[in-house]
Amino acid sequence: MENQIRELDSLTHMYDSVGDITHEIHKLKKKLRHMKRDIFHGLNGWQKTQVARHPDRPHTLDYIQLIFTCFNELQGDRHGGLGASIVSGFAKFDDQTVMVIGHEKGKAPEEKIFRNFGMPQPAGYRKALRLMKLAEKFNFPIITFIDTPGAYPGIDAEENGQSEAIAQNIYGMSTLKVPVISVVIGEGGSGGALAIGVANRVLMLEHAVYSVISPEGCASILWDDKEKVKQAANSLCLTSQELIKLNVIDLIVKEPLGGAHRHPKRAAILLKKALRLSLQALSDSSPEQLARHRQEKFRNMGVFQTEDE
Repeated sequence: MENQIRELDSLTHMYDSVGDITHEIHKLKKKLRHMKRDIFHGLNGWQKTQVARHPDRPHTLDYIQLIFTCFNELQGDRHGGLGASIVSGFAKFDDQTVMVIGHEKGKAPEEKIFRNFGMPQPAGYRKALRLMKLAEKFNFPIITFIDTPGAYPGIDAEENGQSEAIAQNIYGMSTLKVPVISVVIGEGGSGGALAIGVANRVLMLEHAVYSVISPEGCASILWDDKEKVKQAANSLCLTSQELIKLNVIDLIVKEPLGGAHRHPKRAAILLKKALRLSLQALSDSSPEQLARHRQEKFRNMGVFQTEDE
């Protein structure tokens, strides 16, 4: 239908003999909007995963460019590692200095390889924690962007302490005495996501996904059958609509109709408004209250009560 609309638009500019078909084009555009709304309001878990993985979906560097100013990237974990899968640095949000940290998948083939497809090595997590501590030292809020299928599972990553690095980040973030806001902008996979996701406020874009494991990994472990990936995705409760009911996230950030990849600038505007409100909500909390709130928030996840109790 989009192709048909483009063709009709081009015909009106090329041939005067076509006549005025503006009304027909308007009707098609209206019908297209209704179709998009119906389709994207009824996506299941696997379909949401496909949207979250769309190659044109905005990544961390895109949002940094669209939302922040004066971004100065800081690199290195001070142990000899670069950690290219995670970008981080100081930036201005409105008139406030903040620390921005996020997974970066890359777009061009060379960049994807350099960024390791958004799957961080231990150096990336150690760099992130180093800069979080730096932000705490100067009392700057921290904003993180989550977009990873998971931490890199390679042998070299395990040899360099992948599990320990993730655990140190989770522990370190739980004690930070500055406001921490995390946003799931694409995929949020397992400990690879949680290592920069222990926040006072967890936001999630409408068509992002956030789960303990990827659908492919879940299908392999539970059923030993990768063909059951759709069933796994629908069973993981990984959509924003499901996670807000479980109190795993605090806010769903609406995306432009059709997904953030269709209108990145509009998606950034909507996200910036949500970030501004979240920072304002945390501005009156004391350092001790921020740390305690974060600890209680994550300790209470998954707590339930049986009828007998």
